[in-house]
Amino acid sequence: MRTTITLDPDVDQLLRRAMRDRGASFRDTVNDAIRSGLRAHKVPRFRQKTLSLGLNPNINWDKALQIASDLEDEEILKKMAQGK
Repeated sequence: MRTTITLDPDVDQLLRRAMRDRGASFRDTVNDAIRSGLRAHKVPRFRQKTLSLGLNPNINWDKALQIASDLEDEEILKKMAQGK
């Protein structure tokens, strides 16, 4: 495939140096550089770690945010009662 790209001056200089060092053509040097760059940036697959919350029949986990809010409110009231 043929395409036109614009190289920054520093990239052009790096490619020309690599061409000279390897004795390779411009096309081969660019292709090798792109291949190695793309291979080096593979992002590992994300895996979510899960933990068992246990079974507590007194807690409805469907309302976890409401429970957290209620607990936070209780703590604030305790601190206010203590004068903190």
